Amino acid sequence: MAYELLPEHINRYLENLVPQRAPELAAMEMYARQIHFPIIGPASGYFCYLVARLIGARQVFELGSGYGYSTVWFARAVQENGGGSVYHVVWNEELSRQARQHLSRLGYDSLIHYQVGEAVQALREIEGPLDLIFNDIDKRGYPASLPVIEEKLRRGGALIVDNLFWHGEVFDPHNHTADTEGVREFTRRITSSPDWIASIVPIRDGVLVAYKK
Repeated sequence: MAYELLPEHINRYLENLVPQRAPELAAMEMYARQIHFPIIGPASGYFCYLVARLIGARQVFELGSGYGYSTVWFARAVQENGGGSVYHVVWNEELSRQARQHLSRLGYDSLIHYQVGEAVQALREIEGPLDLIFNDIDKRGYPASLPVIEEKLRRGGALIVDNLFWHGEVFDPHNHTADTEGVREFTRRITSSPDWIASIVPIRDGVLVAYKK
């Protein structure tokens, strides 16, 4: 049942509203298209940058970072907010190596802390508090990540979670895979919790933004 959330002409319109990117970032987008790597894309990336700027984020942690595409947007925001730290955590040594190259070329080296390993455990081990957490791990792991996120994110901080529509799978009543149920359970928990103000923005595959009260 998986399908694109928005028609192609709307996706293209939203992407065209994003200001021109640095050549390195544009090259990362092209590479993702060539190998079908699931980056968040320009519209979602710019939205993440906007949220980070709005709250003045200077301590950002990424649960699942790929080869650094989303990291670039957060690093730009942190730099413009006066400096700080962005934690790039990925399970794969090669992805971490690629991210180091991209972020170095863009001049963000001094802001980034790189770690190869399991993202939730890495978050558990950090001291905190954090201003913003971005979550894009395996979807079956979403529910178990929430208590750790709640512990490490400051009050007034922002949580951004990708793929809350899960390519349309959450709308299929017959789909009960571990990933689909993980997205449903996480969504139910955070939207019904008195500790959060949360809403899903229908960009790309559904981006949840939540404010920790």
